[in-house]
Amino acid sequence: MPQCQTCYFGTLNYNETTVLEFPRGLPAFEQERAFIAIEQPHTRPLIYLQSLDTPSLCFVALPVQFIDPEYQLELSDEDAETIGLADATAAVIGSSVLCLALVSIRETGVTANLMAPMVTSLATRRTVQAISASGRYSHQHVLEAAEAVPA
Repeated sequence: MPQCQTCYFGTLNYNETTVLEFPRGLPAFEQERAFIAIEQPHTRPLIYLQSLDTPSLCFVALPVQFIDPEYQLELSDEDAETIGLADATAAVIGSSVLCLALVSIRETGVTANLMAPMVTSLATRRTVQAISASGRYSHQHVLEAAEAVPA
């Protein structure tokens, strides 16, 4: 079984079929193409996206439904094609895709990027950062204390 070196969780074993593939990388991290999602029971619902190539690179994320139960995903047909969906209308959160908002922790507070969530096809495990053009959501959605800190 392959292993992954992490900055926060030590050495982890993982199954290759669980790797999240980012065909286009991420903005500012274009060379980072493979991550594993790490869930820790004591920090649920937080999900850690750990780079397989860079042990020091680990993003913190939350499912968008945890932040906004009425969240409406805006996925372009190009993004849908990249992750292996027939078109954008095939993206149903929880059914065909996993949708995660990256979390930022700053001195001024904790925010989540609802404007550009990580969208993963559950069938292919391919992932894109789907940037919304509508302006409906913020890239700095302020999280309330109950949202930001697991119970």
